[in-house]
Amino acid sequence: MSTITSANSSFAIVIPGVYTAPRSIQGYATDDAFAAEAVEKVETKMGIDGKLSAGYIFTPYKMSVTLQGDSASFDIFTNWQLAQDAVREVISASATILIPSIGYKFAMTNGYLSRFQAMPEAKKTLDTLKFEITWEKIVGARAS
Repeated sequence: MSTITSANSSFAIVIPGVYTAPRSIQGYATDDAFAAEAVEKVETKMGIDGKLSAGYIFTPYKMSVTLQGDSASFDIFTNWQLAQDAVREVISASATILIPSIGYKFAMTNGYLSRFQAMPEAKKTLDTLKFEITWEKIVGARAS
């Protein structure tokens, strides 16, 4: 029987030229680890005669990754951004997320670091860090 726990999930990312072997993301925020936004895959238009037309559209997948202020994985995102700054070009990544509680594996391809938070906000304690990766594709399947 599956459960809804996310505590046993794992997220590994490969960033060519920065990290050629998968690096595990660790030190997630308490209530926000990672989340993919819902995407629109169909565009619809209603004609003046009341007839609905529809078409399939390609849409990028936006994912947020939220880390604790002291997460060691902050280096992964910082080094990714520094590498892009050095070459003045974008560097795409790929990643895999495993969620054993529901028996699913998600593969992300051709992702770009589209939002980067350079430092945590300093409050009574360090606040979380939020990053956004825009993926070409996210595909989920039963883990074998």
